Amino acid sequence: MHFSIPETESRSGDSGGSAYVLRKEYGANVLPAFPPKKLFSLTPAEVEQRREQLEKYMQAVRQDPLLGSSETFNSFLRRAQQETQQVPTEEVSLEVLLSNGQKVLVNVLTSDQTEDVLEAVAAKLDLPDDLIGYFSLFLVREKEDGAFSFVRKLQEFELPYVSVTSLRSKEYKIVLRKSYWDSAYDDDVMENRVGLNLLYAQTVSDIERGWILVTKEQHRQLKSLQEKVSKKEFLRLAQTLRHYGYLRFDACVADFPEKDCPVVVSAGNSELSLQLRLPGQQLREGSFRVTRMRCWRVTSSVPLPSGSTSSPGRGRGEVRLELAFEYLMSKDRLQWVTITSPQAIMMSICLQSMVDELMVKKSGGSIRKMLRRRVGGTLRRSDSQQAVKSPPLLESPDATRESMVKLSSKLSAVSLRGIGSPSTDASASDVHGNFAFEGIGDEDL
Repeated sequence: MHFSIPETESRSGDSGGSAYVLRKEYGANVLPAFPPKKLFSLTPAEVEQRREQLEKYMQAVRQDPLLGSSETFNSFLRRAQQETQQVPTEEVSLEVLLSNGQKVLVNVLTSDQTEDVLEAVAAKLDLPDDLIGYFSLFLVREKEDGAFSFVRKLQEFELPYVSVTSLRSKEYKIVLRKSYWDSAYDDDVMENRVGLNLLYAQTVSDIERGWILVTKEQHRQLKSLQEKVSKKEFLRLAQTLRHYGYLRFDACVADFPEKDCPVVVSAGNSELSLQLRLPGQQLREGSFRVTRMRCWRVTSSVPLPSGSTSSPGRGRGEVRLELAFEYLMSKDRLQWVTITSPQAIMMSICLQSMVDELMVKKSGGSIRKMLRRRVGGTLRRSDSQQAVKSPPLLESPDATRESMVKLSSKLSAVSLRGIGSPSTDASASDVHGNFAFEGIGDEDL
């Protein structure tokens, strides 16, 4: 990121003052260009345009841990969101969904940030303070079939009420889901009744969606445990299943194992999984461990200028996002792999959080987070608490769902199209180095 905040933002207004402080604190070459303000009232179309620009800006800065941890910067973004949507600070009722579709209504302020709303949901469900950090809020889009398409994880500097209402569509929702990747941390959550119920509801939902891969025999065993209300045993069995705890993305395109290959990407267990079907072959899967990714980057195409002729199949101004990572295929061979998806930034954030979790574990630390408290240091507890509803028994397995085979026990044997070295327009700061990267030998692939 090599752009500065425009001078028009530098000293005028609250957000402008913060922008000036940030420029002094981090330098002009660290911050991406902030969406410019206008002196006069915005039209509805201009408000929507600025909302889109602000959302892209927030997703971009989320990939920089230095900026993401700055309270000055977070405060600046919170004010910018409220100013853009012209939302006054007032108490409102906000709907948050659990993984099983259960609705949780919480009373919050329009100016409450993500951790405030997360605390309110935890209070409503009676989830203990020390388990709040194991869960996160996600912005999702509910598709026609009822499935969730994940837009992004709500960041600390976001105002959830503003984020979801500014989209002006009922298909956008806020969902509570566990925020960690290593299933070993399930033990901490399962010690508590509410934590156990949340994990159980999420797992049943993921199995029903087909996110977790289950054989007919495993399905029978899981249903038997459900009938006995053996939630812990149910989760213990689920932990052994492929793609347990993974986040699945919408269908997209990759250059693995060949150009323009339709794939479904899932993230979890310190890897990216690509499910694909080659012509005349059954459904297959290729897995890429984050410890073998030397680095990755997210790039976007430049929108076509006004008056230009768009290419077939592409709308004018449409942004094409790509996640590219350099992968250690064998001891001395690195290869670039590219995934083209509107969710590329979300995939990048998942990679970063998996690496962060690995590094914390490697250092002997804990993922328990000490969330900032409100003035007075107390967490608001709800007068009317709500129990997590037990999900219904699993339905019969989908007969049309295919089993998968691994693409290759040695990925080095798979033909991959490299994209060469990073393009000249991608600077070093656009590439995310991986501190969990490990040198490996052929025998480990």
